[in-house]
Amino acid sequence: MNILVLNVILFTADNYVIPQVKTIKDTMIYGMCMGFKSLGHDVTLAAADEYRPQEQEDYDFDVQFFPSRYTRVLLPAVLPYSPALRKWLKRNHERYDLVVTSEAFAFPTLFAARICPEKTIIWHEMNKHQKKFHRLPSRLWHNVVIPLFMRKILAVAPRSVQARDFIRQYMPQATVDTIVEHGIDVDKFVCNEQKKRQVISSSQLIRRKNVDSIIRHFADLHRTKGYEDIRLLIAGRGEEEDNLKALTAQLGLKDCVDFLGFLPQKVLNEHIRNSLCFLINTRQDLNVISIPESIASGTPILTNSVPASIYYIRKYGLGIVQDNWGAKEICAIIDDNPRYVRNCVDYRHCLTSRHSAQLLLDIFAEQSKARR
Repeated sequence: MNILVLNVILFTADNYVIPQVKTIKDTMIYGMCMGFKSLGHDVTLAAADEYRPQEQEDYDFDVQFFPSRYTRVLLPAVLPYSPALRKWLKRNHERYDLVVTSEAFAFPTLFAARICPEKTIIWHEMNKHQKKFHRLPSRLWHNVVIPLFMRKILAVAPRSVQARDFIRQYMPQATVDTIVEHGIDVDKFVCNEQKKRQVISSSQLIRRKNVDSIIRHFADLHRTKGYEDIRLLIAGRGEEEDNLKALTAQLGLKDCVDFLGFLPQKVLNEHIRNSLCFLINTRQDLNVISIPESIASGTPILTNSVPASIYYIRKYGLGIVQDNWGAKEICAIIDDNPRYVRNCVDYRHCLTSRHSAQLLLDIFAEQSKARR
């Protein structure tokens, strides 16, 4: 099959500023395209030109970049609009058997819905209305644009249970039950069942990630008899780094907390796979890529209920999901670590980009057959 993937936003921008990167090969959507390719299909990825890497690179499949217009209002970091992409799609859509487009609230999705809806699958992530302009643009889109212009879409494949419940309010007939998670290249992650006496947190050191709460909960763990030897590793960098180091000193934890800074993926994976659990207490994130990466490394997750991945963590016993978690939950994962680790190892194969790509292909086959 010839597959077109419309995913104009290649990675998340903080404060609407798109960072300059050297490569896009480490993005989630590039991995998904590689999943399609590994199954024997030809792939084209369409992205916004603002996400083009600084240095020219060779890709494993066709990658097309399209310039955005009206960028002062339609921010490329939020809702890119590209007439050039629409024109290109109108001219080239017949070359493709399947079109996979990211998000219902996106102009490329609207373009595909008008030009080639019968072979378009929306791979949907959002589980609530975007906050921009008091959610009014999102509400207008979902209540007016979707029923008027997206009724003929082949299918909507949600990326989480929360996303499914949200988008089904607006596209009930098209939304399927099957959850298609973000896949990863599990071959990059070495799995280890033998752990050191350490736990780890890896993220940007910014307020949204709430790393200060992790340090405070670790302080409670450190005061718990039998767990005084556990170490906390904090990987990442960001504007809160100095404050977090000061908090660590204030709590008397300097000798048992290691700030690792930004690490290459291979080095970070070594720390993750040797840790008893991966700690998350984020305030806002939907899809935390560290979750599948940690599970693929055989390391269970301790998280609040904010990330979209919580449904399969709970379902398959890959860690603990608990709002306001603390030392008690860290102890529980440490005490029952072999069971959690074994569950992660058993689930590892479900995290591949190849697996996610196959799920989308299965949805395409089923929905196409149902429409005949």
